[in-house]
Amino acid sequence: MEIALAANGSGAARDWPGAVALLRAVAATDPVAADQLQLVEQMALGREGMPLRIPTPERLCESPEILRYSGFISPDECRHLAQSAEDLLAPAQVMDPATNRLIEHPIRTSDFAVIGPTREDLVIQAILRRIAVASDTAVEQGEPLNILRYAVGQQYRLHSDALPNVVNQRTKTAILYLNDNFKGGGTLFPDAEVQVAPVAGDLLLFTNTLPNGRPDPVARHAGLPVVQGTKWIATRWIRANPFDVWNPS
Repeated sequence: MEIALAANGSGAARDWPGAVALLRAVAATDPVAADQLQLVEQMALGREGMPLRIPTPERLCESPEILRYSGFISPDECRHLAQSAEDLLAPAQVMDPATNRLIEHPIRTSDFAVIGPTREDLVIQAILRRIAVASDTAVEQGEPLNILRYAVGQQYRLHSDALPNVVNQRTKTAILYLNDNFKGGGTLFPDAEVQVAPVAGDLLLFTNTLPNGRPDPVARHAGLPVVQGTKWIATRWIRANPFDVWNPS
């Protein structure tokens, strides 16, 4: 927890070099820390944990902008994200526009886990920095990472990620596909006539709003039902301005 908070700047300035030094010290006697350090050292990172390079995206749609980054994260990083949520998974929830709180709803029938700031190990934080560069946003604009697991028949029905009546809108969505050894489960944008087949390690990045900041109805999308196997993804909603993860309301 101390390593996570040092790196993400909770209560103090962000200190990536200091967090890496702490992780390296713990890794000498702790196998979990050693595994995390090995993953971090495999990444091409600058001194502050920012990526030195990212893949070039494929543009799937102009309006709304839908981009696909092939091979955005490695197989080991995919496994790490899925495993980071195993002890937290619970029935998925949606944002209630009346109360601005998460509630269970039949539109979303997966299991999910929220990786809050105390659980953001350095592997996860490096990936969040990579998403920030790809989306041309600051890390602080992102909501906590969601890990989702879809069993056979589970889906996320047609919806918009933009929220009604909020000042700090969800302008972009980043979806990481963590596996592809399943059938079904594609991401469909019916109004844009785009359907994306999940490929492990790919990032799907799309814009939820119009230039005036209002929700873009064409950006509505659905996670199609899984037909066979289990689908794992990680989702990061990105706001127009910095988002306080300690005080979401």
